[in-house]
This record gives sequence, structure tokens and C-alpha cells, in this order.
Amino acid sequence: MAEQSLPLTTFYSGWGGYHRGLVKSIESLTPEQLALPAAANHWTIGMIAQHLVGNRVWWYQMWMGEGNPELAALAHWDPADVEWQPVTEASELVAGFESTWRMVEDSLAHWTPADLQQIIQPASQLSEEEKKMYGSQTRKWIIWHVLEHEIHHGGEISLALGNLGLQGAYGSM
Repeated sequence: MAEQSLPLTTFYSGWGGYHRGLVKSIESLTPEQLALPAAANHWTIGMIAQHLVGNRVWWYQMWMGEGNPELAALAHWDPADVEWQPVTEASELVAGFESTWRMVEDSLAHWTPADLQQIIQPASQLSEEEKKMYGSQTRKWIIWHVLEHEIHHGGEISLALGNLGLQGAYGSM
């Protein structure tokens, strides 16, 4: 019997729902709401959202070579990036989330479980310090890392929005 090779979307199907919840939670925020800190001495809600978009591009495109090259500029959406510029409009954040989600979704649709074991070398654009810090990673680790990173920071956004009486990525609580 021939072995069936399922796409990774089979195993990561819940991620799309989480993505849609996260987008829904930020799409109607005003520039003033996006500028509110998630907590005292923390990044703003908008900065965290930008960080999530930039992180998708950093790992999926820079490390794994996925997605449209036009997305490369979004890697600089991380507030820790020296080229970072704040995004103040929810519509621009939503566009960033949607374009990077297509990259993630397309990647998961063509990768199979066998692809999870592939060793990915550090991106050439990384500093020597970053290359040493991250080393080589499996595709499996990178996918999980991006997902758990989104769960962590999406929860941070949701908690901040909940404290404002607004709906977070998980809906009304």
C-alpha cells in the first residue's frame, strides 16, 4: 500500500481560526487604541501586532525561503529592528496579517510531514550573533516556534484589549 502524504494544513488547521480571531480583534482599533501599552512598561498593542507580522516574514521567508519577495519589507515591522517604523492604522496591520497569513497557509499546504525533518540553516542576512544564538533548526521547530510565538503575543494583545473592555483574539470572555 502506498503511503499517503498529507499537507501540513491537516495538522495545523486551527491556526487559521486563531489568525482570523487575531485580525478581528485589531481591525476596528483606532490609532489611539493601537498606541496603548499592553501593560505598564511594555510595547503598545500596535507594536506587538507589528512584531507578529514581522516574525512571520523573518522565519518563513528569511529562513525558509517562502512567500512573495514583496513581503520582505515586513520583516522590519519588528520594533526591535533598526529600520522599524510604527504602523498607526489598523487597516495596514490587517493587510500585513493577511498577506503574511497567505504565505503561512500556502507553505503549510505544500509541505508534508516528511518536510518537517528538514534542517534549515540560519539565514544569510542574520548577524553572526544571531546565527550563533539560533543555529540550525528543523522546519518542525520553526513552524512550532512561530505558532507558539503568536499564541503568546496574541494572548498579550487579548489581555490588553480585555482590560479595555474590547474583544481579543479568543472572542468575548
